[in-house]
This record gives sequence, structure tokens and C-alpha cells, in this order.
Amino acid sequence: MEYRYMGKANVKVSTICLGTMHFGGRTDEKEAFRIMDRAVEIGINFFDTANVYGGAGRTEEIIGRWFQQGGGRRDRVVLATKVYGQMVREEPVPPNEERGLSLYKVKKHVEGSLRRLQTDHIDLYQVHHIDRHISPEEFWTIFDTLVTDGKVLYTGTSNFPGWGLAKFQMAAEKRGSLGIVSEQAQYNLLSRYPELEVIPAAQEFGIGIMVYMPLAGGLLTGKTKREPGSRTQAVADEYGIGARMDDLLREFSQLCRDLGEPEHVVALAWTLATPGVYSAIVGARTAEHLDGLERASELQLPNEVVQRLNDLFHIRYSRPLKAGPAPEAFAW
Repeated sequence: MEYRYMGKANVKVSTICLGTMHFGGRTDEKEAFRIMDRAVEIGINFFDTANVYGGAGRTEEIIGRWFQQGGGRRDRVVLATKVYGQMVREEPVPPNEERGLSLYKVKKHVEGSLRRLQTDHIDLYQVHHIDRHISPEEFWTIFDTLVTDGKVLYTGTSNFPGWGLAKFQMAAEKRGSLGIVSEQAQYNLLSRYPELEVIPAAQEFGIGIMVYMPLAGGLLTGKTKREPGSRTQAVADEYGIGARMDDLLREFSQLCRDLGEPEHVVALAWTLATPGVYSAIVGARTAEHLDGLERASELQLPNEVVQRLNDLFHIRYSRPLKAGPAPEAFAW
């Protein structure tokens, strides 16, 4: 397993990050424990979760119980979670519990995450989506205080546009604080829009990129069938996969066969070859889904292969933009 610095933070994480979104839903607790044990065994030291995963904290609770098995599990993991989403299920939703950020809300939500995760600190605390209403002053009052109190070590973002990274990072610089060290963006051969502004902005401000959906929900794993109602079919519908894209995926599979490498290994290696990307999240549903990830971490694609992939999946064949400004145009 290869390791890289987490943006400008002087901490190293595995280039493959374990995604836990399925824990408590499609993956039961017993299998989740197997997945986490296997991940640590193959050298993955970076876990990503969110307070909303599994249904209002269920995933964080599973990770917390895994930590409590002992054996130095917590100390072997750089732990990332997120805040922004709605955590209450009552209707109507209380006005200060809707999606978004505030000092009032985050103070409660960070305590909830710490309790569920059964830990005294979060290594990387990420804002799950940009909130246009919060001021930079309140934003950094929140996260600088959490760092000072020792509850959070580093601040990260997710689904931010380039302008959002610039806005909040410049405010952090004025305060003399470390600021954002990581941006989590949806990026893969079929979703290239972060190349336009997000990745360049991140590089300009010393923010590392961690990628979610590097396999496009399974589309880049060589699957030839997409079952109705499956995660892969849902992503295919969102990406607008038609006849032309199916042809591209077949060409991609042939290229991988020519290389003698599985599709998921090549897709991950291409993502990790992008300047500024330090880790790619793989959301395993079973322990077997981790097979081959060491190869993806270590594989150095020849420049000509990277160019062939770039030519094949040109940005004009990327997922269609939705109506509205960034980041809503390319993020949830």
C-alpha cells in the first residue's frame, strides 16, 4: 500500500481510503467488522464516514463498536467524518436542524459523532456540502474552536466548488489558521468536471483532493449488466449512460485487457495519477471487494496509457451538468 500526505497536513494516509457508506444498510455489522479488519490488514489506514450514513448515525456507531474491540484499532486509523446533513427524523424539521452549518448546530453534531464513534477526537472533520449562508467568520470560529479544544485535528470540505475553496481558504489565511487541508470531490473517468476549477483551486491553496466514487458506482469495474434498482443502474441513469457511453466502457475494458489489469485497478490508478489527488475512497460492501486494492495503490500507469484514457474519456463525454451553478451542477 502506498501512502501520501493529506494535502498540506503533515500526516500520511493510504492512497486507498475505506468508504463506509454501506455499513448499517447494505452491509451488516458483522461484515462491516470483517471489512475493517481486512482493510487494516492490507495497509489501509484511512477511513471515511459521515454522521448521516446508515440513517442518522448508524454507520458511525458500527465503527465505534469496532474501535472498542481493542487491539489498537483506533490508533491505526486516520478517521474522517462529515457534518452538514439533517440528523433528526421528526416532521416538520426544526429550523436549526435542516441541512447546513452553524455554530449552534455543529457544536451538537460533533458531540454526537464523538459519542457514536467512541473516540475523543476526529482526525479529519469535513463539511459535507457548501452552505452559502454562513459567513467565513462563523465558519472558522466553529472549526478553529474545535481544533483548539482537541476535538478535531484537521478541517476538510466535500462537494465544494473552486470559488468556495478560495473564499474560505483566504479567510483562514487572514486569521493565521491552517484552514482547509482536504476537499472530497466526486471524480472518475466518467465525471471530469473537478478538473475545470476544483482541482486547480485546491492545488493553488495547498488543499489535497480525496476522491469519492472513483469507480463511478461500479460502472468502471467491467460490469456488463446493470440490474434494475441497483446502485450501478442508478449511477448510470444519473450519468446519462447511453449507447455512446456503453461503447466507451467496452473500449475501456479492452484497453484494460491489453494491459493485463482489471478494470477497477486501472480506474483507481488513473485517478491516483491525477496531480493533487492523495487518496481514493472505495466503498466496500463485502471484505472481498477489497481484493486487488494494493495493486491499484501501487500501479504506475505509463504516460501513454494515461493519455489514451484521457483521450477516450474526454471531458465532453463526462456526466451531464445539471441546471444551476457549481457545485449543484455536478454534486448532490
